[in-house]
Amino acid sequence: MDNYTIKDGFMGQKMIVLPESIKTGLKTNIITKNFYITDIGYYPKASFHHRIRKKGADEFILIYCTEGQGELTISGKQILVLPNRFYIIPKKTAHKYRADELNPWSIYWMHFDGIIAQSLVDRYRSNLNRYEIVPFDSSRIEQFNQIFHILSSNYVMPRLEYANILGLNFLTSFVYLEIDRSLQVNDRNDLVDNIIDFLSENLDRSLKSDDIAKEFNYSSSYLFNLFKKRTGYSLIHFFNLKKAQKACEYLNYTDLSVKEISFKMGFEDPLYFSRLFKKYIGVSPKAYKSKQNG
Repeated sequence: MDNYTIKDGFMGQKMIVLPESIKTGLKTNIITKNFYITDIGYYPKASFHHRIRKKGADEFILIYCTEGQGELTISGKQILVLPNRFYIIPKKTAHKYRADELNPWSIYWMHFDGIIAQSLVDRYRSNLNRYEIVPFDSSRIEQFNQIFHILSSNYVMPRLEYANILGLNFLTSFVYLEIDRSLQVNDRNDLVDNIIDFLSENLDRSLKSDDIAKEFNYSSSYLFNLFKKRTGYSLIHFFNLKKAQKACEYLNYTDLSVKEISFKMGFEDPLYFSRLFKKYIGVSPKAYKSKQNG
């Protein structure tokens, strides 16, 4: 049996436990069955907050601490909970946690489940630095408050669907923290991003790996490995893909012939261009244009 203690509640606390009938609907809904929230809340300066679950919970639990501190024990492993840290407790796993007596934590928390929930938790657990610091982001808190507001207002299914889509986004902002960071605008001064910009601005040219390496003063092998690791594509494969995508624009919005587009994309042989276009887009340039006009 759970041991649960909140002495007289916490000033400013808020929580929602969804009714069983609503949870049943979320489990079967085509949109929400992949990911859905069952409980959600915020406990500020939660003095005497203490929870023991000897058999674990029926759902996964996200705990995000923004200030103060506490202690979390999962399957016998004790963890000191500090500000700007997040933790995901696996379901059906024994755990307990408590706020520090002298400096009690403030936590945002969410119980969740669904078809993809386990895979998301596995992704989280595969990160060896999964207890790393999470930079405070007011937009993350605003999103949490939006989710809470929707779930506290009414249970019309489209609104529930939207709240749970936002909830998935909220969770993945933690699980994929490193990727989220790498996509920030302030991180654009990255070598791979600069290469992508260079390629996008020179789609009319015929470039080889050596040409690109010379432009950035690196060896072609170094750039090849770096670029493929970051994008999943080789330099030239990516370059040709961008050419094919640009050709789609010309086919959609201009009256240029396939031959003229071929030349604009840096290809002297229109037949080779057509074969390459079909490789990436799936149909020939003529078939593509015909389909857009159909």
